[in-house]
Amino acid sequence: MDRPMPTGRERTFADHEIIVSKTDLKGRITYANHTFIQISGYFEEELLGQPHNLIRHPDMPRSVFKLLWNTIQTGEEIFAYVVNLCKNGDHYWVLAHVTPTFNLSGEIIGYHSSRRVPERQALEKVIPLYRSLKHIEEASLDWRTGIQNATVELLSQLNVAGMEYDEYIFAL
Repeated sequence: MDRPMPTGRERTFADHEIIVSKTDLKGRITYANHTFIQISGYFEEELLGQPHNLIRHPDMPRSVFKLLWNTIQTGEEIFAYVVNLCKNGDHYWVLAHVTPTFNLSGEIIGYHSSRRVPERQALEKVIPLYRSLKHIEEASLDWRTGIQNATVELLSQLNVAGMEYDEYIFAL
């Protein structure tokens, strides 16, 4: 499926609404609730079986997703601010809570994400940070090196703040 070009228009959703999705171990969508379908602009049939990065906005730093995946693959949960891309090119910001899903044997069998309306004042700090990380990623000729360089910068900033990413997010 072709990715739309960003329009620069932001969509919002109500404070009481929660966007929910589930994925398999490879990040393919296995469940999308009504709110996710509504705000993303996709039909359920277009989402199911697709990689969750179908909705990745090009302004979202890959280094943040690397941190997110590294965290949940160890069995831990993570909170992260994420900007997503709608089917028509509009975007929407969320505060995502991503957790692994376990079977009865304690093995990770997938992932679950609940996303809420983010605090606007927190986004005022997140957006410049993400722009900086994205700039570092794009400064390298090799995308893998760019992600690694941005990840080092992000971890360095967290180290200076004396916080884990989740703590930093909630401190904003």
